[in-house]
Amino acid sequence: MSAPYTVRIAEDPADREACFAVRKEVFVVEQGVPQEIEYDAYDAAAVHVLAAREDGVPLGTGRLLHGEAAAGKTGGDASVGSLGRLAVARAARGLGVGVALVRAIEDAARARGLAAVDLHAQTQALGFYERLGYEAYGPEFPDAGIPHRAMRRVL
Repeated sequence: MSAPYTVRIAEDPADREACFAVRKEVFVVEQGVPQEIEYDAYDAAAVHVLAAREDGVPLGTGRLLHGEAAAGKTGGDASVGSLGRLAVARAARGLGVGVALVRAIEDAARARGLAAVDLHAQTQALGFYERLGYEAYGPEFPDAGIPHRAMRRVL
């Protein structure tokens, strides 16, 4: 039986808008992240991935920063990408969407010749990422008022 959704690179403006709608639902509405810091200059050059139902309803999103855009988040290592803005709509949680999005971002990183992926995980999500092979490093830090830890997975 096939999954009730597909995951793809968000290539066109409609896909990008769907990604931003999920981020707004999860980060701005649910978690109270100010909208003005949720969207940033990195969005323009990032590789965005979108999980959507067969009827087009967006279920989740995430993005990959690479090259110069990722340098500030990865300690300046050009061989490391930065996974971020991973969000799954409340109605889609528990369906494996988050795992599928992370794997799609890792595939995009491999396709760009990257050797590892870093991310800044909300501390409540550490177990999710650990199950996917990520290892935490460094101290806890606040981001948008939410505790986070840096994590890395070698590809």
